Amino acid sequence: MNSNYLIDYTSHLADNALILGHRNSEWCGHGPVLEQDIAITNLALDLIGQARNFYQYAAHLINESSQGKKQASEDTLAYLRDRHEFKNCLLAEQPNGDWAKTILRQFLLSVYQYLLYEKLQESKDRQLAAIAEKSLKEVTYHLRWSSEWIIRLGDGTEESHQRMLNAIDELWQYTSELFEPALYEQRAAEEGLGIDPSSLKLKWEEKVKEVFIEATLRYPDEISVRKGGKNGDHTEHLSNILADLQFMQRAYPNSEW
Repeated sequence: MNSNYLIDYTSHLADNALILGHRNSEWCGHGPVLEQDIAITNLALDLIGQARNFYQYAAHLINESSQGKKQASEDTLAYLRDRHEFKNCLLAEQPNGDWAKTILRQFLLSVYQYLLYEKLQESKDRQLAAIAEKSLKEVTYHLRWSSEWIIRLGDGTEESHQRMLNAIDELWQYTSELFEPALYEQRAAEEGLGIDPSSLKLKWEEKVKEVFIEATLRYPDEISVRKGGKNGDHTEHLSNILADLQFMQRAYPNSEW
């Protein structure tokens, strides 16, 4: 069986988790209060852990399909691929901005990941199902934490409310891509191994609207659509992330602790 689509699908899941985790890690030591500095750092660790699990499985699939010609690993997939080889959604790579923008980015992706992993537990691929089951426990907390912050900021002061509105204006254009399946997502779903992301859209909208209403935030009616990340067409922000993330491995190849 040609497993390229499954490699791409697994890499996509890993890339989303890694890039979002790296963005959150940039807050370490810079959070608004110590407790939340620690909280978002823990979220980053959770996401990077999820990325490791998906990368390890993707590397196994690559090595198996190449019959020993390639020796991929979680490290080569994270540190030695170029920008166009990453398949994360554009939303994950957007800059942190202020606390409101970071929280909104986390919330929008946490709702998506929660619904995705919930269904992915039923995958015919036992490894993907197992990773999804473990990840869901962590993402459940991510969703609760970010939801509470959306409400706190949206229904807080005039300034915090306006900052949330600004964050929505900046990030909403990247949300449609979450639900437009790439070819590898379509194939994975057809084989019963992955999830068609379009099937998650209605429940995602319901959850986001529910939290926005409590936060006294408007739900956008019309949006401009930015997409391409799933197929390697990224914003300049991913280049900046990779320059930081991959520096040590590229400057000092094959380094080990």
